This record gives sequence, structure tokens and C-alpha cells, in this order.
Amino acid sequence: MPDLFLLNISASSIFDAASPEAASIRQLTFEFIIAASAVLLLVVILTSYITVKYRSKHRHEDPKQITGNRALEIWMVSVPLALVILFLFRSLATMNAILPDRGNHTPDIIITGHQWFWEASYPGTTVTTANEIHLPTGKRILMLLNAADVIHDWWVPALGPKMDMIPGMNNYLWLTINQPGIYDGACSEFCGQQHAWMRIRVIAQLQPDYERWLSEQTTNTHIPQDTMAKAGAILFLESTCSSCHRLKGTAAAGITGPDLTHFGSRQTMLTGMMANDSGNVARWLSDPQAVKPGAHMPRFIFAKDSIRALTAYLEQLK
Repeated sequence: MPDLFLLNISASSIFDAASPEAASIRQLTFEFIIAASAVLLLVVILTSYITVKYRSKHRHEDPKQITGNRALEIWMVSVPLALVILFLFRSLATMNAILPDRGNHTPDIIITGHQWFWEASYPGTTVTTANEIHLPTGKRILMLLNAADVIHDWWVPALGPKMDMIPGMNNYLWLTINQPGIYDGACSEFCGQQHAWMRIRVIAQLQPDYERWLSEQTTNTHIPQDTMAKAGAILFLESTCSSCHRLKGTAAAGITGPDLTHFGSRQTMLTGMMANDSGNVARWLSDPQAVKPGAHMPRFIFAKDSIRALTAYLEQLK
């Protein structure tokens, strides 16, 4: 088993709302909890009262029967009906607040779900990355969500609602992140064998930091300087790696797998399954199916020297 990368659980709950959208959902959830708790408490009190009042060890006759209590019947019907109507309108109001019409606004980011990775493209730039999604804080962002193969579902609890990602269909989400941080989520629609390890990591940055990151991502693939990494670069381009992965500025232009142009700058790999370090990269290249069974990365019979060269190269792609 690979060394699992520990996620930032503290920023993965609907109660840790980090956006106005998530705050609206949290408020509605609290209201549901309060109403449900009040109903539960009433039922417990009435059940306990009736149990005690009509308990008798010696009396076997039926208690006095009360029928035709119109006032009681009205209360029993009107209170639940009022709660249903109240929460219907509260739910509609919350939906309208978090899912407004997108109008003619151009998406700020396009997220595509794959088996099993997230591809992120930034319209108006040449930037395409994978799995670690960088977004600015304090800005209203329109996200376009779709899928390349099967149905996926985008959900980062601390940032707001879930949204299905369906092949051939574009869905949209508005998002405003309050503060910098790392916000974790996961695919919430079963999408195959590695569904459980299709994690989401959103890295929210202040606008200057985000713009700096975006500028760095527009650069071409780093050209290695040491002998080992140079050998890895040649091997990458000459083998079938380049048929599935893209390295901007090189002949590698594959679109089946994640874009690896700046792979070395990512904290995690395999959608948050493990830390991005040389040991894990080498393990993955040696036998992908042993690390992540069902992944679409085939096993190549590389010599150990080739594995070391490829690892050195990928780690320098920053």
C-alpha cells in the first residue's frame, strides 16, 4: 500500500463554511436541525408522558377514550404542514441564492472530470493543470463543470453546493471564497473502481499570489540541466508517455492523462492519494496497478535506471 497523504479535514465540512454559498447551505442545515430536534423532543416528551400516566400494574380495563377532539386534530395537521411549507420556501430561497443565472458571463475556470483525475483549464490563458485547483479569494467566480467519460460530481463542502458533471452537458457553479487556505472535497457520484480516491484539493490564494501562480503556469516545460533528468526527458518523449500526457513547449501533446507541464510543483499526486515525492513517483511508474488498481495508466517494463531518470525529470517540472 502507498503512503496515504493526509487531507486537511478541518476544511472539509459544511459547518466550516468558507464562502457565502456554503454559509447559506449551513444556515439552512442549522434550521433543519433545530426544527427536527424540536419535533423529536416533543415526541419523546409526549411518549414518556403517556407511558407514565397510563402505566398500571393492576388495572386491566381500557383508559377513558377521547374522540372527536377537533382542536387537537387541527394542531396535529397544521404544525407539520406549516413546517413543510416554511422549509419549501427556505430551500427555494437558498437555491436561488447559491445557483443564480449565469447570464452572459464567461466561465473563469473549466473543470472536467476524468477517470480518475480533475482537469482544470483557465479561459483566456494557456494554463491547464490537474487535481490541485488554484482559485483567487474575494472574487466571484463562475465555474463550468463537465465530464469526459462517466458522470462525476464536484463537491467541496466548505465552499458550497454539489454539482453533477455529465458527459456532453455543461453545468455551472458560482463561488466566492472568503479567505486563503486549502479546501478538500471529493467526487460524490460513483464513477468506477477508484471513485474513493478521486479527491479534490482547492488551493485558495490572495489575488496577487494567484496571479503570480497563473503567470508561472503559462511558462513552458522546464528544461532539465543535469544528466539524469535529461535522460528522463528523452525517455518521456520517445516512449508512449507523450501519447497520453502533455508537456507544454515539447512534442508531448497527449490529452488522455493529466497535463504534467508543472507536475513537480504540485503537493500531491493521484488526486490526493499520496504526497508528490520521488519515492512515490518511482513507485507509481514501476507498477501503477499496484498503487492504484483500475487506473488507466498502463504498466511499462522500465529498467530501474529508466525509472530513476523519469522520476528525476518529473520532479523538476516546476
